[in-house]
Amino acid sequence: MASPVVVFIGAPASGKSKIAKRVSALLDIPRIDTDKVVVEKYGPIADIFDSSGEATFRNYERAAVVDALAQKAIVSLGGGAVLDPATQADLKSVPVVLLSVSEEAVEARIQDPKRPLLRGGIDSWNKLVAARMPIYTELAWNTFDTSAGDLDKIAEDIVTWINSGTPRQGSAS
Repeated sequence: MASPVVVFIGAPASGKSKIAKRVSALLDIPRIDTDKVVVEKYGPIADIFDSSGEATFRNYERAAVVDALAQKAIVSLGGGAVLDPATQADLKSVPVVLLSVSEEAVEARIQDPKRPLLRGGIDSWNKLVAARMPIYTELAWNTFDTSAGDLDKIAEDIVTWINSGTPRQGSAS
């Protein structure tokens, strides 16, 4: 069975989709964004939350994660995908990169009404990050900060790490 080259996790607005797109292009490997898969099949995430609830969204998300993890691809997960214990178990055997971002850098990025769990602004984001960070750090093989700097350079650094054999490391930038 195929498995992902790398999986990106992190808080909402940490740059997972943007970095995954760049890494995918650099490595010429397909990219799968599980949030986009859900949106293509079921409609906007905010609409799913509003009409069917978070539990329904998480079921759709889990199915997208299972499919993505079965492919040789660059995979970016929605910020809350790691809350599922089965997803946590699945991620233990594949290279996982945590993209971190500072509160200051993320504040301008979260003005998007398509993020239903962030409707409370930076306070909501801080609560989510505080609750999820132990899971993120437990799963991460490496961490790259997207708060500042050129996203192309960050993607190049990640590709260098992938090409080095994806060893488990401490934080990098």
